[in-house]
Amino acid sequence: MQFHHHGYVSQDPRIVAAAGTGVDRPADLPDEMDVLIVGSGPAGMLLAAQMSQFPDVTTRIIEQRDGRLVLGQADGIQPRSVETFQAFGFAERITAEAYNIAYMNFWGPDPENPGNIIRTTRTEDYGLKISEFPHLIVNQARVLDYFAEAAAHGPGRIAPDYGVGFVGLTVHDDGEYPVEVRVRYTAGAREGEERTIRAKYVVGSDGARSGVREAIGRTHVGAFAAHAWGVMDVLVNTDFPDWRTKCAINAQAGNILHIPREGGYLSRIYVDLGEVAADDNHQVRQTPIERVIEKANEILHPYSLDVKEVAWSSVYEVGHRVTDGFDDTLDSERAPRVFLAGDACHTHSAKAGQGMNVSMQDGFNLGWKLGSVLTGRSPESLLSTYSAERQPVAQQLIDFDREWSSLMARKPGEISDPQELANYYLATAEFPSGFMTQYEPSEITGGSEYQALAAGFPLGRRFKSAEVVRVCDGNVVHLGHHAKADGRWRVYAFADASGARLAEWASDVAPVIARFTPTDADADAVLDVKAIYQDAFEDIDITAVAPLFLPKSGPLGLIDWEKVYTSAPNAWSKTDIFAERELSRDGVVVVVRPDQYAAAVLPLDAVADLDEFLSGVFLPA
Repeated sequence: MQFHHHGYVSQDPRIVAAAGTGVDRPADLPDEMDVLIVGSGPAGMLLAAQMSQFPDVTTRIIEQRDGRLVLGQADGIQPRSVETFQAFGFAERITAEAYNIAYMNFWGPDPENPGNIIRTTRTEDYGLKISEFPHLIVNQARVLDYFAEAAAHGPGRIAPDYGVGFVGLTVHDDGEYPVEVRVRYTAGAREGEERTIRAKYVVGSDGARSGVREAIGRTHVGAFAAHAWGVMDVLVNTDFPDWRTKCAINAQAGNILHIPREGGYLSRIYVDLGEVAADDNHQVRQTPIERVIEKANEILHPYSLDVKEVAWSSVYEVGHRVTDGFDDTLDSERAPRVFLAGDACHTHSAKAGQGMNVSMQDGFNLGWKLGSVLTGRSPESLLSTYSAERQPVAQQLIDFDREWSSLMARKPGEISDPQELANYYLATAEFPSGFMTQYEPSEITGGSEYQALAAGFPLGRRFKSAEVVRVCDGNVVHLGHHAKADGRWRVYAFADASGARLAEWASDVAPVIARFTPTDADADAVLDVKAIYQDAFEDIDITAVAPLFLPKSGPLGLIDWEKVYTSAPNAWSKTDIFAERELSRDGVVVVVRPDQYAAAVLPLDAVADLDEFLSGVFLPA
């Protein structure tokens, strides 16, 4: 972690100095703002944390509840989300309090006594097999707390305006703040009062019954499946031996997905309540908790649950729906003004553990784009890429969840291979982990002409980190972990064997980088450039590397020594990133977006191509 570059810091370095709109932030909602976020769920809170890194942008987030979420419905945290938490600075802390999934066990009917269940398969979880980040279970409320902390500690000092509900909006054709929003105070001294505020952009992260979605004329496409599940967070005593292991249980009496929760005692149980009659009219949602517990005991036979406390429970019918567009453009050719994120634009079952994870990636995708446009770094056309990128991801999620939830709901007689569910769980691991997302070529994702130079960094997919050696001190670090969620792009320049071509590249590209960097900003304020050599770190004279890789930071103009790395293994790591990620030994440049997706792969002699790509992303400073 780097700090002191703006002077000596003796307090918590995660709390940066307030700047811009974060200085003397008004307690009440202003009449006008740049960005209004509606809803403080995972997408909204991540977006707020990201926007706090753009203190020159006025951002507010409203929530109709009168305070923080206490009982969150979501709890599954996939490795890609933990990777995202790392970029926001709290992965280690949330991992310490979470439940880490090491195994998933599968249970089915005992062939000799089908009324009982037996363990059929014990599988290692996929998390650490495909990433350096784990697969966690932690209460959604805690995830929101951490993002709220990141938002409050960022220079923009963003905090939710609780007790303010969304009523409606109108998008006007002109004006500096073209979105007129009607809100109502739902708590406090002003409860019941309505007022009108105006914004340049509005983001609806207000859940499956989104008022923002209705206001812009977008509709959910899809339907509910005729199957119901009861879900409960419980504290129990039991003789079931896998109570602290994630399990999929398939019995004659029905199905259970059992997920241990954080804290060592709490568990979540999804209980199969069976088919729902066509004329049920959602009456199944009134199923009493006593019946859900009774059903769970029927499925678990010969084991039993003695439920001591129910922390939270619900009954739902499986639904698979995606909105017909994630912004308000409809058939218009104008730039979008209103966006949808999270459950406001995709809903599905909870059993694949994807809702909160995909929602957060919606917010991550949109946040840096809004910040870049509103600070004048990028053209407004950048905002049109949000719906174009995230809507296909949502459809892929719906398709995956439909198959997974159908497999989970089958009866024993419909299963020919007892290993089928376990095999599917492992074979599809990369998708639920969050690593299968691949954005199509666009103005912010380049073509594949030079992909072979960096085969391990597929364009449009998340930048898969690997260990390197930091030259200044010989420490082994993950290259991607140095990239924080601060809205900056990363340019990784992998050197040729001698380093001569890299030196020439650095000289040629320096004026290109400077053209997009404000004259009063640090040299790496927009594009953070790093060098990765092939020599042993002790053989590299760091004072002789190109000035581009030793920029000066902050008002004191202090040299940043932490942008020069080597791939050569040392006493602490045997990893060679060139071999791990199939990088050309002749050198290659990999450009990575602020949301950690690989955007361009170019040879060292293609400075003109790099200039052309960056010119499509940025406006001259």
